[in-house]
Amino acid sequence: MALGTATAPYELRFDAGRICLDLLATTHPTERLDSVEVLRAWIVRSGLVPADTALAHADTTWLVAFRELRGQVDRLVRGWLAPGARPYDLALTRVNDLARTAPPAPRAVRDEHGALVRRLDGPPGCAALLAAVARDAVDLLTDPVARAGLRQCAGDNCPIVYLDTSRGRRRRWCSSEVCGNRERVARHRRRAALART
Repeated sequence: MALGTATAPYELRFDAGRICLDLLATTHPTERLDSVEVLRAWIVRSGLVPADTALAHADTTWLVAFRELRGQVDRLVRGWLAPGARPYDLALTRVNDLARTAPPAPRAVRDEHGALVRRLDGPPGCAALLAAVARDAVDLLTDPVARAGLRQCAGDNCPIVYLDTSRGRRRRWCSSEVCGNRERVARHRRRAALART
């Protein structure tokens, strides 16, 4: 991807700082979780499962479930960011219910070279993967330090919420390479236009 260009609808981003926030980013600039294949790619690239985990059993019910969890987490996170607006009890109940299921159980095994690698005991179920994302949201929203780092991107028309872990907590954009670069280019164009007049 060239710097300053918008990401393609199918392109997945993992720069929000938490798995649950990366799931929220799948709605921008358009719906990115538009197929089971993309959901499988998101599950692997998010780190929920090791890269070689078989997910052939994932189907459209998984897609519906992940989108539903995304909506609930979005309500909670945006409710936290909006001053005075915190009554999202139904979303909280749903996320808590999903977090109760045990997440996929990892184990360390030796690969063909003798190095320890992470594997799962078996193919992960949808409920276990949803639980991992829901637990990440619960951890984020119940940790006062992490919660204080939640930020809405300052980029034009960018709805992405990210976790600001920068020094001094002064990060302004979800991604310096995407929104930050877009802002710098726009600022340069405005200065150049003013210089011409």
